[in-house]
Amino acid sequence: MEFVFNKIFIPNNHSFITRELSLSSDPTIHSHKNIELNYIASGMGRRIVGDNISDFEKGDLVLLGPELPHCWELLDVEKNKEPTCIVTHFSENVLHNDLFKIPELQNMLELINQANRGIRFSVKDDHEIHEILTELSLCTGLEYYIGLLKIFSLLIKIDDKKKLSNPINEISVFSKNNEKINKVYEYVFLNIQEGINLEEASSVLNMAPSSFCRFFKKKTGITFMEYVKNVRVGMAAKLLAETDNQITQICYDSGYNNLANFNHYFKTSMGITPTEYRKNFR
Repeated sequence: MEFVFNKIFIPNNHSFITRELSLSSDPTIHSHKNIELNYIASGMGRRIVGDNISDFEKGDLVLLGPELPHCWELLDVEKNKEPTCIVTHFSENVLHNDLFKIPELQNMLELINQANRGIRFSVKDDHEIHEILTELSLCTGLEYYIGLLKIFSLLIKIDDKKKLSNPINEISVFSKNNEKINKVYEYVFLNIQEGINLEEASSVLNMAPSSFCRFFKKKTGITFMEYVKNVRVGMAAKLLAETDNQITQICYDSGYNNLANFNHYFKTSMGITPTEYRKNFR
């Protein structure tokens, strides 16, 4: 799957822009400097945020920090209904505005600052959020700003929220200025199930393995194998939640060839064992 760095156009007289967009069955993983709030109005499929791979459906609500790689891939289409999402983008420097430094917006800023890993909000009844976001896509001026504050007031009150991705270094592996790293990223996602080979990954950049490892660590802040483990754990979590496959099979499907190592790395990353994680979805 292709990765691109997007430039979001926001008119000079706007701090935010909200639009209803069509979902794609052939998306690209992308990032941008804008904070994004993404709400699925209709449709279902697979969501990638950083190194997290999860399913989404109608009502899926995610807040993303700047330069966090993401995509929503449509996998199922309702008959006679075009799958859509309602997306709000903040202008790149909006949070540096003095208006956002008032005490009443402190909780809003704290929530946005936590979105560097992506936050998914679980909402039992999304009718109110859907209605406000739909209105936002149609209005302007002061009404638009008030509507956005209403949305964040609701988000702050939601107790059931989850950070999606493992931390990504500020010098992101997905930065436009690091096209070499982007090639490695693509290699990992295309080969994660079949198996990742250090020499093959190194050859993507025409480097010797030792030089490649130093390069990757310098650019990302983590080792290449640490990054691979993060992606594998994300894929395993998805399979544990969505399938009835035996854990041994999931171990192999997510790229591990040793069950003990799989259990160890999964618990280290997620805080619980694969068996305990699966019980949360039963």
